[in-house]
Amino acid sequence: MGSTSSTQKDEQPTTTTKKHIFILSGQSNMAGRGGVANKQWDRIIPPDCKPDPSTIHRLNANLIWETAQDPLHADIDTAKTCGVGPGMSFANAIKDYIVGVIDLVPCAVGGTAIKQWDKGQKLYEDMVRRAKAAVSSGGEIKAMLWYQGESDATEADAGLYKSRMENLVNNIRSDLGMPSLPIIQVAIASGDEKYIEVVRAAQKAIDLPNVVCVDAKGLELKEDNLHLTTAAQVQLGHMLADAYLAHFG
Repeated sequence: MGSTSSTQKDEQPTTTTKKHIFILSGQSNMAGRGGVANKQWDRIIPPDCKPDPSTIHRLNANLIWETAQDPLHADIDTAKTCGVGPGMSFANAIKDYIVGVIDLVPCAVGGTAIKQWDKGQKLYEDMVRRAKAAVSSGGEIKAMLWYQGESDATEADAGLYKSRMENLVNNIRSDLGMPSLPIIQVAIASGDEKYIEVVRAAQKAIDLPNVVCVDAKGLELKEDNLHLTTAAQVQLGHMLADAYLAHFG
């Protein structure tokens, strides 16, 4: 995201402020490609994604809390141009239903397969490191939001998705010491047509406690037929918020 001005950074909330931490992870549709065309972001911020410096923060790549604003993953998913994802509309949708502040921990990286999120792999270990850093300044991890699977819609990987996702759930819960950590995963809306339904079926078949699934199928896709539009990302953020409040809020 480049340098951050001092006016954008927030003072740390006081110890009496309850901090609700959310991990945002997966691949490009979690990182956000809304409004991106020809490697440029249009810089259009929908009203549902507006910053709220007093309430919504994000942990930047240097593990410093700052005002959350799109693109949330600009200094995390650095190989590609990031735009609007579901994180800000999610946070804005839940803020009126909780007491305290919302702290987002972006971890998603575009183009990644789930095997790259195995325990011991860099992406996984970075996610754990960032999550622990978030908690170290106070607060509690309330959920992990996970949107990934397009890269696994292949002949070799689609059939393995369920077991790999279950391993990821068990690993992150173990390493964070949170055996009941809520996880909201998104059933993918795009990918290789021959294998997308195999991955989607696996996502919807995961039967672990405190794991729920929202379905992105039918949300508007960009011309690349892979990434969600800005409007679709806003809608997905509301779907994730509804799922969180209904099951865990």
